[in-house]
Amino acid sequence: MTHAPADFDESLGLIGWSDAWAEEGHYVHGVEGIKAASLPPPGLYWRWYNVFYQADTLKDKNGNKVPVGLDAEVFATVNRLIWITKNRFLGADYGMDVIVPLINVDLDLTTPGLDFDKFGLGDITIEPVLLSWHGANWDAAAALGFYVPTGNYQATNPASPGKEFWTTMFTLGGTWYPDAQKEWSLSLLSRYETHSERDGTDVRLGDDFHFEWGVGRKVTDLMEVGMAGYAQWQITDDRGTGTNTNRDQVFGIGPELVTAIPALQSSLSVRGVFEFGAEDRPQGAILALTLTKPL
Repeated sequence: MTHAPADFDESLGLIGWSDAWAEEGHYVHGVEGIKAASLPPPGLYWRWYNVFYQADTLKDKNGNKVPVGLDAEVFATVNRLIWITKNRFLGADYGMDVIVPLINVDLDLTTPGLDFDKFGLGDITIEPVLLSWHGANWDAAAALGFYVPTGNYQATNPASPGKEFWTTMFTLGGTWYPDAQKEWSLSLLSRYETHSERDGTDVRLGDDFHFEWGVGRKVTDLMEVGMAGYAQWQITDDRGTGTNTNRDQVFGIGPELVTAIPALQSSLSVRGVFEFGAEDRPQGAILALTLTKPL
């Protein structure tokens, strides 16, 4: 399960200055795809995510474009350390990981004449439980993780890299190989987020459900190509002062390439995802490059 860096999209919440859209949770969709629900064998691994998000469209609660002249650019470079132990639990390999994001946000809204930018440490993710199962033609994974409010948060700056609340996230997914040679793979990885109140306020965001999918085809011993995508829905209302009953959602789809780099004993994935069907949030595109290396 090659799942997401902690909250580069945390800086896209953009609450406090407008009711045009609701704030989002922590989880970043669009950074996983092909074999997203497959964890590696026991060992220590480093994953380095570099993610760029750009949006020039803001959608209201009905999916209509809001005329605000949006230009949002977010870049995150994220380090993730994964340890899959030799211990087993419920028949699964047991592991854990930690994810540390550095985030830069540049946000411009020409109609109200607002411009924000910020760089800094985001909210760190700790997953004390990673479980992975492996069968003859399938993999499965489950996890429990927590987003820790380590990033700087300013209520007046929607580009703040932190959120000032905790998130608990539950993960479950699987990868299926329909042919004996495992040349094809189909993967689905789901996540459920529930959030605490923001520190010093009575505001608590609604729960979110996400899933990411990938369909891959091995074209050489070193290269795999395919399509990846995601879907996200807010499934309960925000609560507290200044919130409303709007619920955000978004979908995405795009191509992916994964290649092994023998000289570095590593692999590199490149993925571009284009969003559609957004409601109560920005709609844009993601470019993600991820390097994975055993240590």
